[in-house]
Amino acid sequence: MEILKKLEIPYKNISLYEAALTHTSYANENGVKSYERLEYLGDAVLELIISEYLYKNTDYEEGKMTKYRSHYVCENANFEYSTRLGLNEYLRLGHGEEEQGGKYRKAIVADIFESFIGAIYLDLGYDEAKKFIYKHVIPLIEDKTIDFFDDYKSVLQELVQTDKKSLEYVIVNESGPAHDKLFTVEVKIDNIVYGRGSAKSKKEAEQIAALDALKKAQNGAFGDT
Repeated sequence: MEILKKLEIPYKNISLYEAALTHTSYANENGVKSYERLEYLGDAVLELIISEYLYKNTDYEEGKMTKYRSHYVCENANFEYSTRLGLNEYLRLGHGEEEQGGKYRKAIVADIFESFIGAIYLDLGYDEAKKFIYKHVIPLIEDKTIDFFDDYKSVLQELVQTDKKSLEYVIVNESGPAHDKLFTVEVKIDNIVYGRGSAKSKKEAEQIAALDALKKAQNGAFGDT
């Protein structure tokens, strides 16, 4: 798998990582294992490693450590870790889920980070899982400029206004029944698409699209418009 080479993971059992990136929709269509059991395990491993980090590197009391851990082991944070690593680009989805933008759905993208941790733990052991988290997660925790609960739309709006560019959010797809809709939104800067996001509400989809655009801004992409 290309992602394993990209992340320099010395894997032994590739089937674990394939399962870690397999959504239930694909698993049901193809008779293979999904990420759900690995996600359960990875959640516990991630929580233990972050708990250990906070215990050893802070003098916080128990209540404060619990609060901080909840910030770093949650859907928002896992979504951030996952997208930074590009795990969602390797997701195996069923046809319907693929068409509904599952590769950008926050809950799914967050889940596969934990399942990926679970795969590393089972394949290579606790020390390798810890090494992976210390390489890819701890630097984000220690970077005080990163807020996993930030208002990405406001940050993007401020950035675009500084460059005197136009900003627009466009709903490009709505799917599912009325009580359980999935919205897919694209964010355009000077009429060029820079971000995309899918969620159960328009507001959350816009936030995910804004975050996607901000990642491109870090590379100076807006200057090319």
